[in-house]
Amino acid sequence: MTTVVPEWAADAATALPYPLLFATVSGAHLYGFASVDSDLDLRASHVLPPHEVVGLRTGPDTVEHSGVRDGVELDIVSHDLLKFAKLLNSRNGYVLEQLMSPLVVVTTDVHAALKSLAPGLITSHHAHHYLGFAATQDRLYHRIGQLKPALYTLRVLLTGIHLMRTGELECDLGVLGEKIAYVPELIAAKREAEHGPLPARAAAHLAADVPALRAELEQARDDSSLPACADPAAVAQLHDLVVRTRLAQPSTATLSSPSGVS
Repeated sequence: MTTVVPEWAADAATALPYPLLFATVSGAHLYGFASVDSDLDLRASHVLPPHEVVGLRTGPDTVEHSGVRDGVELDIVSHDLLKFAKLLNSRNGYVLEQLMSPLVVVTTDVHAALKSLAPGLITSHHAHHYLGFAATQDRLYHRIGQLKPALYTLRVLLTGIHLMRTGELECDLGVLGEKIAYVPELIAAKREAEHGPLPARAAAHLAADVPALRAELEQARDDSSLPACADPAAVAQLHDLVVRTRLAQPSTATLSSPSGVS
């Protein structure tokens, strides 16, 4: 992966109103086919203080920010640790990829602890995420005929196959598709324009390869040595990590006694 992350990415992430546990780059940069005009997608987890969790007035479990910086469209999404942990424990490939992204702009000890628990939370049922995501992107490709959803379809299917077979996450299409002759051409075309058309000669390849890869992912799921359920010990450790991290946050709430109560 030859992606260059802007130096200001960490500043943009830490400008969110809550302490960050991590922030990473997702989207086309992570997938190995960012174009000259691609958005910068930052995905993160923050932690709410206790008084914004246990009272009537709770803080946001998701914080979003978008804008433009140095000519780059920026999109930041951050989940509170509790929400992130629940998603991580629900066979959600999105958050798994965000957590394990090698393009790190903010990290902490909690980030490292989450990453260490991730292998115990990966199951054969993660294949359903990749099959569903691929189906959505394939429908979009057939509707608009653009290169971007075609690349997403290939990337998602290949990531799912690799995960089912190895238990390891790989998101870079350049790595995943190194044995598919036309993938480098598609990546090169995507890097020139975010919403360019699909090269005509690639359409026939995709018509044959996408159904074949879908069937391959289904077979890899059925043959996978991954467990059907997350490791109970990893889930218990994830619970303890959320509790410890939350209770370690300072609370600025002012507690007052009701009238007549001392």
